[in-house]
Amino acid sequence: MKKETAKTLRAFAIELAIYALLVVAYFFLVLHFLGGWLYQLESQHRYIYASVAILLMIGQAVVLQNVTTLLLRFIRGRAG
Repeated sequence: MKKETAKTLRAFAIELAIYALLVVAYFFLVLHFLGGWLYQLESQHRYIYASVAILLMIGQAVVLQNVTTLLLRFIRGRAG
């Protein structure tokens, strides 16, 4: 049981590190490419800004979870 627990903990740590890197990269990409537009949108159209922000968060969650899952399958496939 210890070996399986260690394997699960290792996979979790790898997933957490990958996900953290992807979230930071996503943040800076959105800030770079959409920062000015989002600022103007927030200043002039609050409800549209709120909708766009929620859609960006949902998109981030879905895309990054799928990318992380694919990377973990690749890592487990090479290790196993």
